[in-house]
Amino acid sequence: MAKQKLQSIRGIHDGLPAQVSKWRYIEEVARDIFSSYAFAEVRLPILEPTALFVRSVGEKTDIVSKEMYAFTDQGGDNICLRPEGTAGAVRAYLQAGLTRAGAQRWFYMGPMFRRERPQKGRLRQFQQIGAEFFGASAAVEDAEVLAMAQRFLDTLGIEQTRLEINSLGCTTCRPSYREALLTFLQRKKDALCETCHERMDSNPLRVLDCKVKTCQAALTDAPEMVNHLCEVCETHFSGLQSGLKALNVKYTINPRIVRGLDYYNRTAFEFITDQLGAQGTVLAGGRYDGLVESLGGPATPAIGFAAGMERLEMLLPDREANQPDVAVVALGDAVSGYALQQATKLREAGLSVVHCGGGSAKRQFKMADREGAKFVVTIGEDEMKAGKLMLKNLSTGEQQQLTFDAIIQEIS
Repeated sequence: MAKQKLQSIRGIHDGLPAQVSKWRYIEEVARDIFSSYAFAEVRLPILEPTALFVRSVGEKTDIVSKEMYAFTDQGGDNICLRPEGTAGAVRAYLQAGLTRAGAQRWFYMGPMFRRERPQKGRLRQFQQIGAEFFGASAAVEDAEVLAMAQRFLDTLGIEQTRLEINSLGCTTCRPSYREALLTFLQRKKDALCETCHERMDSNPLRVLDCKVKTCQAALTDAPEMVNHLCEVCETHFSGLQSGLKALNVKYTINPRIVRGLDYYNRTAFEFITDQLGAQGTVLAGGRYDGLVESLGGPATPAIGFAAGMERLEMLLPDREANQPDVAVVALGDAVSGYALQQATKLREAGLSVVHCGGGSAKRQFKMADREGAKFVVTIGEDEMKAGKLMLKNLSTGEQQQLTFDAIIQEIS
């Protein structure tokens, strides 16, 4: 009987060197930009109590009802693989007793899990970067968070995006809008898909987010939340727009942005690109002023966003993965130990070095070429006696015998 070929689980991919090189670049830019806005990095668990997401994201959302990897462990506890980052961040914020510690600005990175239909830019295990600002109450703080997100994308070199914003109102003004929307949807019910029929009962606002073309056509003249805002929400939304203009962040108002989670209120936003087909959202988020309180904490205004790294890296040019600076070639057994020492010294000087292992010079030079090294350091008995190394620039072919310090300077 033939052995079964073992492969990764459908929708869960390996991160190989070329892709991970891009992820590391994205992470480095995120750390640099977010820290400049006084955000600090946190590390949150992958496993969380299932109840956390039922209470925060919403029991009837697609994430909880259809997509979440939830199970009972050997101890009888109901746990899950985290499908998103905000709820876990709120749980950590409360568990650490930070509600009286003033504003908390956090960011995090790592895998999330949703059992969706796998497609380009949408996987069942996906890498995500998120940011959360607890204690942010003013519209100007919303504007700064959006400006931080814009600067993050600009610094990555992802320029072909557009920012779309909306207001989802609050508990004061949303009920009347919900009734107006439901009345409209009942008139259009025959033109809507089955998923929209389900959403009409659980969360009518989600109907506006349907991507089915016939549904979009039927919703053309649907009532818009921005026309039903109470005075406080209207003032907040106007303040957000004024802040974005002051920060020179371009935006458009899209009244169809509702976000897929129940906890959002007021500010909602998405950065969109036309470069990825149907998966056009590269970074999105919004305000969630009631979430901390709903999970047992005091009333705490907050705003956050998340970006999928797979989608971001698809918009970046290819990067060289782990291309070594130097390949060390040892000519003869007599210099083997000395060559190993020099390779170690080169690494200690901050260079990426591959030792070609000895043997014939021809084999070692082939290895250096295959590794994609930028320089080759050749060490024979003459170099060892002279205390120098032969350096060859593989891009120009130039070769010269230099001291160790001179080689470091030359490569730098």
